[in-house]
Amino acid sequence: MTWPPLLRLKEALGPAAELVVVGGAVRDELLGRPHADWDLATDLLPEVVMGRARAAGLKVIPTGLQHGTVTVILEDRPVEVTTFRTDGDYRDGRRPESVRLGVGLHEDLARRDFTINAMALPVGGGDLVDPFGGQADLAARLIRAVGDPLQRFAEDGLRPLRACRFAAQLGFEVAAATGAAIPSRLEVARKVAQERVFTELDKLLHGAEPERGLRLLESTGLLDLWLPELRPMVGCGQNRHHRYDVWEHTLRVVAQAPADPGLRWAALLHDAGKPGTRTVDERGETHFYGHEALSLDLADALLTRLKASHALRQEVAALIGLHGIHPTDAWGDPACRRFLRRLAEASLPLARWAAFRLADHQGKGLAPEAWEGDYRAMLARLEALAATAPPLSVRGLALDGAALMKLAGKGGGPWLGDLQRQLLEAVLDDPTANTPERLAALVLQLLAGGSGSAER
Repeated sequence: MTWPPLLRLKEALGPAAELVVVGGAVRDELLGRPHADWDLATDLLPEVVMGRARAAGLKVIPTGLQHGTVTVILEDRPVEVTTFRTDGDYRDGRRPESVRLGVGLHEDLARRDFTINAMALPVGGGDLVDPFGGQADLAARLIRAVGDPLQRFAEDGLRPLRACRFAAQLGFEVAAATGAAIPSRLEVARKVAQERVFTELDKLLHGAEPERGLRLLESTGLLDLWLPELRPMVGCGQNRHHRYDVWEHTLRVVAQAPADPGLRWAALLHDAGKPGTRTVDERGETHFYGHEALSLDLADALLTRLKASHALRQEVAALIGLHGIHPTDAWGDPACRRFLRRLAEASLPLARWAAFRLADHQGKGLAPEAWEGDYRAMLARLEALAATAPPLSVRGLALDGAALMKLAGKGGGPWLGDLQRQLLEAVLDDPTANTPERLAALVLQLLAGGSGSAER
Protein backbone atom coordinates (compact mmCIF):
# COMPACT_ATOMS: atom_id res chain seq x y z
CA MET A 1 0.00 0.00 0.00
CA THR A 2 1.61 3.19 -1.16
CA TRP A 3 -0.14 6.02 0.72
CA PRO A 4 2.82 7.67 2.56
CA PRO A 5 0.96 8.57 5.80
CA LEU A 6 0.44 4.86 6.45
CA LEU A 7 4.20 4.40 6.52
CA ARG A 8 4.49 7.26 9.01
CA LEU A 9 1.97 5.53 11.29
CA LYS A 10 3.79 2.23 10.89
CA GLU A 11 7.02 3.93 11.93
CA ALA A 12 5.28 5.52 14.92
CA LEU A 13 3.97 2.16 16.14
CA GLY A 14 7.41 0.55 16.00
CA PRO A 15 9.16 -2.04 13.84
CA ALA A 16 7.87 -4.99 15.84
CA ALA A 17 4.20 -4.01 15.51
CA GLU A 18 1.95 -5.67 12.97
CA LEU A 19 0.00 -3.12 10.97
CA VAL A 20 -2.13 -4.24 8.04
CA VAL A 21 -4.71 -2.75 5.75
CA VAL A 22 -7.93 -4.77 5.86
CA GLY A 23 -11.38 -4.89 4.35
CA GLY A 24 -12.64 -2.94 1.39
CA ALA A 25 -9.42 -1.05 0.78
CA VAL A 26 -7.59 -4.32 0.07
CA ARG A 27 -10.38 -5.56 -2.15
CA ASP A 28 -10.48 -2.33 -4.14
CA GLU A 29 -6.69 -2.12 -4.43
CA LEU A 30 -6.62 -5.61 -5.91
CA LEU A 31 -9.42 -4.72 -8.30
CA GLY A 32 -7.81 -1.43 -9.27
CA ARG A 33 -10.85 0.49 -8.04
CA PRO A 34 -10.55 3.93 -6.41
CA HIS A 35 -11.41 4.10 -2.73
CA ALA A 36 -11.39 6.73 -0.02
CA ASP A 37 -11.28 4.66 3.17
CA TRP A 38 -8.33 2.97 4.81
CA ASP A 39 -9.14 0.52 7.61
CA LEU A 40 -6.16 -0.76 9.57
CA ALA A 41 -5.70 -3.59 12.02
CA THR A 42 -2.85 -4.21 14.43
CA ASP A 43 -1.68 -6.59 17.13
CA LEU A 44 -1.19 -3.64 19.52
CA LEU A 45 -3.79 -2.81 22.15
CA PRO A 46 -5.66 0.46 21.56
CA GLU A 47 -3.99 2.21 24.52
CA VAL A 48 -0.59 1.43 23.03
CA VAL A 49 -1.66 2.67 19.60
CA MET A 50 -2.84 5.94 21.13
CA GLY A 51 0.28 6.46 23.16
CA ARG A 52 2.75 5.78 20.37
CA ALA A 53 0.80 7.75 17.75
CA ARG A 54 0.52 10.77 20.02
CA ALA A 55 4.20 10.55 20.86
CA ALA A 56 4.86 10.83 17.13
CA GLY A 57 2.75 13.99 16.92
CA LEU A 58 -0.34 12.40 15.43
CA LYS A 59 -3.86 13.30 16.49
CA VAL A 60 -5.76 10.33 17.94
CA ILE A 61 -9.45 10.00 18.86
CA PRO A 62 -10.63 7.11 21.09
CA THR A 63 -13.72 6.39 18.98
CA GLY A 64 -14.46 2.79 19.95
CA LEU A 65 -12.22 1.54 22.71
CA GLN A 66 -14.78 -1.05 23.79
CA HIS A 67 -14.33 -2.67 20.37
CA GLY A 68 -10.58 -2.08 20.20
CA THR A 69 -10.80 0.85 17.78
CA VAL A 70 -9.08 4.23 17.76
CA THR A 71 -9.09 6.81 14.99
CA VAL A 72 -5.82 8.38 13.84
CA ILE A 73 -5.91 11.55 11.75
CA LEU A 74 -3.54 11.22 8.80
CA GLU A 75 -3.34 14.27 6.51
CA ASP A 76 -6.74 15.44 7.78
CA ARG A 77 -8.31 12.06 7.01
CA PRO A 78 -9.65 9.82 9.78
CA VAL A 79 -8.24 6.29 9.66
CA GLU A 80 -9.59 3.61 12.00
CA VAL A 81 -7.05 1.32 13.65
CA THR A 82 -8.55 -1.74 15.33
CA THR A 83 -6.76 -4.29 17.45
CA PHE A 84 -6.98 -7.87 16.15
CA ARG A 85 -10.06 -9.36 17.79
CA THR A 86 -12.70 -12.04 17.80
CA ASP A 87 -16.34 -11.29 18.43
CA GLY A 88 -18.59 -12.62 21.17
CA ASP A 89 -22.27 -13.44 20.75
CA TYR A 90 -24.47 -11.30 18.48
CA ARG A 91 -27.79 -10.88 20.29
CA ASP A 92 -29.21 -7.79 18.61
CA GLY A 93 -28.59 -8.88 15.03
CA ARG A 94 -26.01 -6.15 14.43
CA ARG A 95 -23.09 -5.97 16.86
CA PRO A 96 -21.31 -8.40 19.17
CA GLU A 97 -22.02 -8.04 22.87
CA SER A 98 -18.32 -8.37 23.58
CA VAL A 99 -14.99 -8.67 21.81
CA ARG A 100 -11.79 -10.44 22.75
CA LEU A 101 -8.54 -8.67 21.93
CA GLY A 102 -5.09 -10.14 21.66
CA VAL A 103 -5.79 -12.75 18.98
CA GLY A 104 -3.88 -13.34 15.73
CA LEU A 105 -4.56 -11.84 12.32
CA HIS A 106 -6.12 -15.01 10.93
CA GLU A 107 -8.65 -15.13 13.76
CA ASP A 108 -9.46 -11.49 13.13
CA LEU A 109 -10.08 -12.11 9.42
CA ALA A 110 -12.27 -15.12 10.25
CA ARG A 111 -14.95 -12.89 11.84
CA ARG A 112 -15.51 -10.86 8.64
CA ASP A 113 -18.46 -11.15 6.30
CA PHE A 114 -17.21 -12.16 2.84
CA THR A 115 -13.97 -13.65 1.59
CA ILE A 116 -13.29 -10.64 -0.64
CA ASN A 117 -13.34 -8.49 2.51
CA ALA A 118 -11.27 -10.91 4.60
CA MET A 119 -7.81 -10.18 3.23
CA ALA A 120 -4.98 -8.07 4.62
CA LEU A 121 -1.94 -6.32 3.20
CA PRO A 122 0.97 -5.43 5.50
CA VAL A 123 1.82 -1.73 5.63
CA GLY A 124 5.38 -1.26 4.45
CA GLY A 125 5.47 -4.37 2.29
CA GLY A 126 4.80 -8.06 2.54
CA ASP A 127 2.63 -10.77 1.06
CA LEU A 128 -1.14 -10.65 0.87
CA VAL A 129 -2.75 -12.48 3.79
CA ASP A 130 -5.69 -14.41 2.32
CA PRO A 131 -6.71 -17.39 4.45
CA PHE A 132 -10.19 -17.84 2.93
CA GLY A 133 -9.58 -17.56 -0.81
CA GLY A 134 -10.70 -13.97 -1.29
CA GLN A 135 -8.29 -13.34 -4.16
CA ALA A 136 -9.59 -16.38 -6.03
CA ASP A 137 -13.14 -15.19 -5.46
CA LEU A 138 -12.22 -11.78 -6.84
CA ALA A 139 -10.90 -13.48 -9.96
CA ALA A 140 -14.09 -15.56 -10.18
CA ARG A 141 -16.22 -12.45 -9.53
CA LEU A 142 -17.89 -14.19 -6.63
CA ILE A 143 -19.33 -13.01 -3.30
CA ARG A 144 -18.95 -15.82 -0.79
CA ALA A 145 -19.42 -15.77 2.98
CA VAL A 146 -16.49 -16.53 5.25
CA GLY A 147 -17.21 -19.94 6.71
CA ASP A 148 -20.84 -20.91 7.25
CA PRO A 149 -23.14 -18.30 5.63
CA LEU A 150 -25.98 -19.17 7.99
CA GLN A 151 -23.75 -18.27 10.92
CA ARG A 152 -22.46 -15.10 9.25
CA PHE A 153 -26.00 -13.90 8.53
CA ALA A 154 -27.25 -14.88 12.00
CA GLU A 155 -24.59 -12.61 13.51
CA ASP A 156 -25.39 -9.47 11.55
CA GLY A 157 -28.68 -8.87 9.75
CA LEU A 158 -27.13 -6.24 7.51
CA ARG A 159 -24.83 -8.76 5.82
CA PRO A 160 -27.46 -10.19 3.43
CA LEU A 161 -28.14 -6.68 2.15
CA ARG A 162 -24.41 -6.05 1.87
CA ALA A 163 -24.15 -9.13 -0.36
CA CYS A 164 -26.74 -7.60 -2.69
CA ARG A 165 -24.99 -4.24 -2.54
CA PHE A 166 -21.59 -5.69 -3.44
CA ALA A 167 -23.19 -7.60 -6.31
CA ALA A 168 -24.54 -4.29 -7.65
CA GLN A 169 -21.34 -2.34 -7.08
CA LEU A 170 -18.91 -4.93 -8.43
CA GLY A 171 -21.07 -6.80 -10.93
CA PHE A 172 -20.34 -10.07 -9.07
CA GLU A 173 -22.45 -13.17 -8.56
CA VAL A 174 -23.41 -14.31 -5.07
CA ALA A 175 -22.19 -17.85 -4.37
CA ALA A 176 -25.04 -20.35 -4.37
CA ALA A 177 -24.71 -21.40 -0.71
CA THR A 178 -24.36 -17.78 0.39
CA GLY A 179 -27.47 -16.69 -1.49
CA ALA A 180 -29.45 -19.70 -0.32
CA ALA A 181 -28.78 -18.78 3.32
CA ILE A 182 -30.41 -15.35 3.08
CA PRO A 183 -34.11 -16.36 3.24
CA SER A 184 -33.45 -18.29 6.45
CA ARG A 185 -32.12 -15.17 8.17
CA LEU A 186 -34.79 -12.59 7.34
CA GLU A 187 -35.83 -12.32 10.99
CA VAL A 188 -32.29 -11.26 11.88
CA ALA A 189 -32.29 -8.77 8.99
CA ARG A 190 -35.55 -7.33 10.31
CA LYS A 191 -33.67 -6.01 13.36
CA VAL A 192 -31.47 -3.66 11.34
CA ALA A 193 -32.13 0.07 11.82
CA GLN A 194 -33.85 1.77 8.91
CA GLU A 195 -31.02 4.30 8.56
CA ARG A 196 -28.51 1.51 7.96
CA VAL A 197 -30.84 -0.14 5.47
CA PHE A 198 -31.16 3.13 3.57
CA THR A 199 -27.39 3.58 3.42
CA GLU A 200 -26.89 0.12 1.92
CA LEU A 201 -29.79 0.48 -0.53
CA ASP A 202 -28.44 3.87 -1.60
CA LYS A 203 -25.03 2.33 -2.31
CA LEU A 204 -26.71 -0.52 -4.17
CA LEU A 205 -28.58 1.93 -6.39
CA HIS A 206 -25.33 3.79 -7.07
CA GLY A 207 -23.67 0.58 -8.25
CA ALA A 208 -22.50 -0.18 -11.77
CA GLU A 209 -25.19 -2.88 -12.05
CA PRO A 210 -28.02 -1.86 -9.70
CA GLU A 211 -30.47 -4.19 -11.43
CA ARG A 212 -28.35 -7.16 -10.33
CA GLY A 213 -28.68 -6.16 -6.68
CA LEU A 214 -32.40 -5.48 -7.02
CA ARG A 215 -33.00 -8.90 -8.54
CA LEU A 216 -31.25 -10.42 -5.53
CA LEU A 217 -33.46 -8.43 -3.16
CA GLU A 218 -36.52 -9.78 -4.94
CA SER A 219 -35.39 -13.41 -5.11
CA THR A 220 -34.22 -13.65 -1.47
CA GLY A 221 -37.18 -12.01 0.26
CA LEU A 222 -35.30 -8.87 1.25
CA LEU A 223 -37.51 -6.81 -1.06
CA ASP A 224 -40.59 -7.81 0.92
CA LEU A 225 -38.80 -7.02 4.16
CA TRP A 226 -37.60 -3.49 3.38
CA LEU A 227 -39.36 -2.41 0.17
CA PRO A 228 -42.74 -4.16 0.37
CA GLU A 229 -44.40 -1.45 -1.72
CA LEU A 230 -42.49 -2.77 -4.73
CA ARG A 231 -43.53 -6.43 -4.54
CA PRO A 232 -46.82 -5.93 -6.51
CA MET A 233 -44.74 -4.62 -9.44
CA VAL A 234 -43.26 -8.08 -10.03
CA GLY A 235 -45.21 -9.73 -12.85
CA CYS A 236 -47.61 -6.79 -13.25
CA GLY A 237 -48.29 -6.70 -16.99
CA GLN A 238 -48.37 -3.46 -18.96
CA ASN A 239 -49.74 -2.34 -22.32
CA ARG A 240 -48.62 -1.99 -25.91
CA HIS A 241 -46.39 0.95 -24.98
CA HIS A 242 -44.16 -1.37 -22.96
CA ARG A 243 -42.29 -4.56 -23.75
CA TYR A 244 -41.78 -5.54 -20.09
CA ASP A 245 -43.84 -5.88 -16.93
CA VAL A 246 -43.65 -3.09 -14.36
CA TRP A 247 -40.82 -4.65 -12.33
CA GLU A 248 -38.64 -5.49 -15.32
CA HIS A 249 -39.24 -2.03 -16.77
CA THR A 250 -38.26 -0.50 -13.44
CA LEU A 251 -35.01 -2.46 -13.28
CA ARG A 252 -34.09 -1.26 -16.75
CA VAL A 253 -34.92 2.36 -15.99
CA VAL A 254 -32.75 2.20 -12.86
CA ALA A 255 -29.90 0.74 -14.92
CA GLN A 256 -30.21 3.45 -17.58
CA ALA A 257 -30.52 6.41 -15.19
CA PRO A 258 -27.30 8.24 -14.27
CA ALA A 259 -25.79 7.00 -11.01
CA ASP A 260 -27.21 9.85 -8.97
CA PRO A 261 -29.30 9.57 -5.78
CA GLY A 262 -32.38 11.45 -6.94
CA LEU A 263 -32.49 9.90 -10.40
CA ARG A 264 -31.89 6.31 -9.28
CA TRP A 265 -34.40 6.42 -6.40
CA ALA A 266 -36.98 8.06 -8.66
CA ALA A 267 -36.34 5.38 -11.27
CA LEU A 268 -36.95 2.69 -8.66
CA LEU A 269 -40.19 4.23 -7.40
CA HIS A 270 -41.71 6.07 -10.36
CA ASP A 271 -44.17 3.31 -11.30
CA ALA A 272 -44.84 1.88 -7.84
CA GLY A 273 -48.44 3.00 -8.18
CA LYS A 274 -49.13 1.09 -11.38
CA PRO A 275 -50.27 -2.22 -9.83
CA GLY A 276 -52.77 -0.39 -7.64
CA THR A 277 -54.26 1.55 -10.55
CA ARG A 278 -54.21 -1.12 -13.26
CA THR A 279 -57.46 -1.49 -15.19
CA VAL A 280 -58.43 -3.25 -18.43
CA ASP A 281 -61.15 -1.70 -20.59
CA GLU A 282 -63.77 -3.46 -22.71
CA ARG A 283 -61.39 -3.57 -25.66
CA GLY A 284 -58.71 -5.33 -23.62
CA GLU A 285 -56.49 -2.25 -23.33
CA THR A 286 -54.56 -1.88 -20.07
CA HIS A 287 -54.51 1.51 -18.35
CA PHE A 288 -52.90 2.99 -15.24
CA TYR A 289 -54.94 6.13 -14.69
CA GLY A 290 -53.65 8.18 -11.78
CA HIS A 291 -50.65 5.99 -11.13
CA GLU A 292 -48.38 9.01 -10.74
CA ALA A 293 -50.31 10.21 -7.68
CA LEU A 294 -50.25 6.78 -6.05
CA SER A 295 -46.56 6.39 -6.90
CA LEU A 296 -45.92 9.71 -5.13
CA ASP A 297 -47.71 8.51 -2.00
CA LEU A 298 -45.91 5.16 -1.95
CA ALA A 299 -42.51 6.75 -2.61
CA ASP A 300 -42.97 9.30 0.16
CA ALA A 301 -44.06 6.63 2.66
CA LEU A 302 -41.13 4.39 1.75
CA LEU A 303 -38.46 7.08 1.84
CA THR A 304 -39.85 8.54 5.06
CA ARG A 305 -39.74 5.10 6.69
CA LEU A 306 -36.12 4.68 5.56
CA LYS A 307 -35.34 8.14 6.99
CA ALA A 308 -34.09 9.52 3.68
CA SER A 309 -33.21 13.21 3.62
CA HIS A 310 -35.85 15.83 2.95
CA ALA A 311 -33.90 17.00 -0.12
CA LEU A 312 -33.91 13.52 -1.63
CA ARG A 313 -37.63 13.06 -0.96
CA GLN A 314 -38.35 16.40 -2.63
CA GLU A 315 -36.41 15.63 -5.78
CA VAL A 316 -37.83 12.14 -6.09
CA ALA A 317 -41.31 13.58 -5.70
CA ALA A 318 -40.63 16.15 -8.44
CA LEU A 319 -39.33 13.53 -10.87
CA ILE A 320 -42.17 11.10 -10.21
CA GLY A 321 -44.83 13.80 -10.32
CA LEU A 322 -43.67 15.08 -13.71
CA HIS A 323 -42.62 11.83 -15.37
CA GLY A 324 -46.07 11.24 -16.85
CA ILE A 325 -46.04 14.51 -18.81
CA HIS A 326 -45.19 13.86 -22.45
CA PRO A 327 -44.42 17.08 -24.37
CA THR A 328 -45.04 16.64 -28.09
CA ASP A 329 -44.55 18.69 -31.23
CA ALA A 330 -48.26 19.54 -31.05
CA TRP A 331 -47.52 21.76 -28.05
CA GLY A 332 -47.31 25.47 -28.71
CA ASP A 333 -44.53 27.60 -27.25
CA PRO A 334 -46.80 28.89 -24.44
CA ALA A 335 -47.50 25.30 -23.34
CA CYS A 336 -43.78 24.53 -23.40
CA ARG A 337 -43.04 27.60 -21.30
CA ARG A 338 -45.71 26.54 -18.81
CA PHE A 339 -44.02 23.16 -18.56
CA LEU A 340 -40.70 24.91 -17.89
CA ARG A 341 -42.52 26.85 -15.17
CA ARG A 342 -43.64 23.57 -13.56
CA LEU A 343 -40.04 22.35 -13.58
CA ALA A 344 -38.91 25.61 -11.99
CA GLU A 345 -41.63 25.41 -9.33
CA ALA A 346 -40.38 21.91 -8.47
CA SER A 347 -36.73 23.13 -8.43
CA LEU A 348 -36.04 20.50 -11.08
CA PRO A 349 -33.52 21.48 -13.79
CA LEU A 350 -34.55 20.65 -17.34
CA ALA A 351 -31.41 18.52 -17.80
CA ARG A 352 -32.33 16.27 -14.88
CA TRP A 353 -35.92 15.84 -16.06
CA ALA A 354 -34.57 15.02 -19.53
CA ALA A 355 -32.11 12.43 -18.18
CA PHE A 356 -34.90 10.73 -16.28
CA ARG A 357 -37.24 10.90 -19.28
CA LEU A 358 -34.57 9.31 -21.47
CA ALA A 359 -34.03 6.46 -19.00
CA ASP A 360 -37.80 5.88 -18.83
CA HIS A 361 -37.96 5.67 -22.63
CA GLN A 362 -35.03 3.29 -22.78
CA GLY A 363 -36.56 1.06 -20.13
CA LYS A 364 -39.67 0.39 -22.18
CA GLY A 365 -37.80 -1.94 -24.51
CA LEU A 366 -39.14 -0.33 -27.69
CA ALA A 367 -37.01 0.24 -30.78
CA PRO A 368 -35.22 3.63 -30.55
CA GLU A 369 -36.55 4.69 -33.94
CA ALA A 370 -40.05 4.61 -32.44
CA TRP A 371 -39.34 7.41 -29.98
CA GLU A 372 -35.79 8.77 -29.98
CA GLY A 373 -36.18 11.30 -32.80
CA ASP A 374 -39.24 12.88 -31.19
CA TYR A 375 -37.54 12.92 -27.78
CA ARG A 376 -34.40 14.64 -29.11
CA ALA A 377 -36.39 17.20 -31.08
CA MET A 378 -38.64 18.05 -28.15
CA LEU A 379 -35.69 18.39 -25.78
CA ALA A 380 -33.91 20.69 -28.23
CA ARG A 381 -37.01 22.85 -28.42
CA LEU A 382 -37.37 23.05 -24.65
CA GLU A 383 -33.67 23.88 -24.29
CA ALA A 384 -33.98 26.65 -26.89
CA LEU A 385 -36.96 28.16 -25.10
CA ALA A 386 -35.21 27.90 -21.74
CA ALA A 387 -32.15 29.66 -23.20
CA THR A 388 -34.28 32.77 -23.80
CA ALA A 389 -34.80 32.96 -20.01
CA PRO A 390 -38.56 33.56 -20.07
CA PRO A 391 -40.13 34.65 -16.77
CA LEU A 392 -41.24 31.45 -15.03
CA SER A 393 -42.47 32.95 -11.77
CA VAL A 394 -43.89 36.25 -10.56
CA ARG A 395 -40.38 37.18 -9.43
CA GLY A 396 -39.44 37.41 -13.10
CA LEU A 397 -42.05 40.04 -13.92
CA ALA A 398 -40.76 43.43 -15.02
CA LEU A 399 -42.94 45.10 -12.35
CA ASP A 400 -42.57 43.99 -8.76
CA GLY A 401 -45.23 44.06 -6.06
CA ALA A 402 -44.40 47.57 -4.93
CA ALA A 403 -44.76 48.91 -8.48
CA LEU A 404 -48.08 47.12 -8.93
CA MET A 405 -49.46 48.54 -5.66
CA LYS A 406 -48.41 52.02 -6.74
CA LEU A 407 -50.15 51.60 -10.10
CA ALA A 408 -53.29 50.34 -8.41
CA GLY A 409 -53.17 52.95 -5.70
CA LYS A 410 -53.80 50.50 -2.88
CA GLY A 411 -51.98 48.34 -0.40
CA GLY A 412 -51.23 44.65 -0.54
CA GLY A 413 -53.74 41.88 -0.26
CA PRO A 414 -55.05 38.81 -2.06
CA TRP A 415 -55.77 40.94 -5.12
CA LEU A 416 -52.04 41.47 -5.62
CA GLY A 417 -51.25 37.77 -5.89
CA ASP A 418 -54.17 37.27 -8.28
CA LEU A 419 -52.93 40.13 -10.44
CA GLN A 420 -49.37 38.80 -10.51
CA ARG A 421 -50.61 35.36 -11.59
CA GLN A 422 -52.63 36.93 -14.42
CA LEU A 423 -49.60 38.91 -15.54
CA LEU A 424 -47.44 35.80 -15.46
CA GLU A 425 -49.94 33.93 -17.64
CA ALA A 426 -49.85 36.81 -20.08
CA VAL A 427 -46.07 36.84 -20.40
CA LEU A 428 -45.94 33.05 -20.66
CA ASP A 429 -48.15 33.48 -23.72
CA ASP A 430 -46.01 36.35 -25.01
CA PRO A 431 -42.65 36.98 -23.27
CA THR A 432 -42.21 40.25 -25.18
CA ALA A 433 -45.00 41.64 -23.01
CA ASN A 434 -42.68 41.52 -20.00
CA THR A 435 -41.65 45.17 -20.03
CA PRO A 436 -42.66 47.83 -17.48
CA GLU A 437 -44.62 49.75 -20.08
CA ARG A 438 -46.62 46.84 -21.49
CA LEU A 439 -47.26 45.32 -18.08
CA ALA A 440 -48.46 48.70 -16.77
CA ALA A 441 -50.91 48.98 -19.66
CA LEU A 442 -52.13 45.44 -18.99
CA VAL A 443 -52.51 46.17 -15.28
CA LEU A 444 -54.70 49.19 -15.98
CA GLN A 445 -56.77 47.11 -18.41
CA LEU A 446 -57.23 44.33 -15.88
CA LEU A 447 -58.09 46.72 -13.05
CA ALA A 448 -60.65 48.38 -15.30
CA GLY A 449 -62.32 44.99 -15.73
CA GLY A 450 -61.06 44.03 -19.21
CA SER A 451 -59.45 40.71 -20.14
CA GLY A 452 -57.57 41.12 -23.40
CA SER A 453 -54.15 39.53 -23.50
CA ALA A 454 -54.45 38.36 -19.89
CA GLU A 455 -56.44 35.41 -21.15
CA ARG A 456 -54.50 32.26 -21.95
